Amino acid sequence: MDRNEAQNILNRGFTHTIKDPLWQNIPFTSELKALLEEKDVQKLARIKQNGPAYHIYPGAVHTRLSHSIGVYYLGREILLSLSRKSDNLPFTEKGIMSFLVACLLHDIGHFPYAHSLKELPLREHEEIAGDMIINHPELRKAIENTGADALTVSSIIDKGMLTGDEETLLYRNILSGTLDPDKLDYLSRDGFFSGVPYGKQDTDFIISSLSLNKNRLCLDKEAVSSVEQILFSKYMMYRTLYWHKGVRSATAMIKKAITIALKEKTILPEDLYGIDDNEFVLLALSRREKTEALELVDKVEHNILLERKAEKDYADNGKIERFSRSFEEKEKMENALYLKLKPLYPELKEYEVIIDIPEPINFESHIAIIDDDNQVKDISDSDMVFNCELSHLFQHSLRKVALYTPEYVNKEDAKLALSKYLYE
Repeated sequence: MDRNEAQNILNRGFTHTIKDPLWQNIPFTSELKALLEEKDVQKLARIKQNGPAYHIYPGAVHTRLSHSIGVYYLGREILLSLSRKSDNLPFTEKGIMSFLVACLLHDIGHFPYAHSLKELPLREHEEIAGDMIINHPELRKAIENTGADALTVSSIIDKGMLTGDEETLLYRNILSGTLDPDKLDYLSRDGFFSGVPYGKQDTDFIISSLSLNKNRLCLDKEAVSSVEQILFSKYMMYRTLYWHKGVRSATAMIKKAITIALKEKTILPEDLYGIDDNEFVLLALSRREKTEALELVDKVEHNILLERKAEKDYADNGKIERFSRSFEEKEKMENALYLKLKPLYPELKEYEVIIDIPEPINFESHIAIIDDDNQVKDISDSDMVFNCELSHLFQHSLRKVALYTPEYVNKEDAKLALSKYLYE
């Protein structure tokens, strides 16, 4: 496909405009706008992008839907930029429309409450999205009305689907890479709405610096600093917003409640698929008589959060870290700490003692750069200040093993209970 044909496809019929506070005017075709109005998509308007973070940052009430619209906008801008820089593009019309739809629907299978249900024994939200796109007739029809192919859309979103199609693999790389539209939107959007200044990116410059070389997404050497900016922004957003101790408390409380409910079969995995934030809270409340720990969901809703009483740096071979690699062992460890604290605090409930261990974060970058001799090479530590050693240091500084209990538990008692567990 030549550049004129690609640009014609990316501009033809985009006559409907949605106003976005971050990217301003975002154009849609009538068919894409109709897809946006499907009930499976509108559900995203009832899922907060940052889950319970609004308790700490009251402005952070933006939704998965607004984020998805932003990813769609940036995805289209990337294709437009690539089409200006190449005479011959490895695109088809159906492929272009499938990519735009994939950007719009990439979070359609997302769970409520942001990442509170992450690491639980549930299906990946990308896999759920792929199934919805294929198996929900009204959604699939709306997708195909845009000129996209539903199977291709699913394959772009769900990396677990096998495909040998090079165009689909290229779109996957664009949607889920170092400089992907997902990351470019969520860092900027989350920073904008929370009032945290660290997420802002030089998005126009980054997009204009991308090009294709042998069907591979590449970055101009002059824009390597943009990769460093994204990685540092990611670090700062985790430090100030995503892993704020209050947000971690709410996340750990939700995770604890649902872990117990799943274990007791009060809630089944399929109960958690395809629901929004409000439906999730109502589900927890409706099953609370059978599983008392679901009280934690109600407490999070009312901003009654457990407090961080003790913490330690994460260590791969630490006793807590080793025993937390299975839900059963982690529960035993929390129960042991509960038994140490219960004699001092008779009102303490077993499920109110929670150990929180954040998942690892990747601060590495994988993108090809075009050097001064117009040669393509993989980005390396020598090209960046943000090297592998610094990446590990940043991750180490963020990951803290923390003990959460109700506010009335004395910090010294909590620290003593934790140290006794560690060394007995």
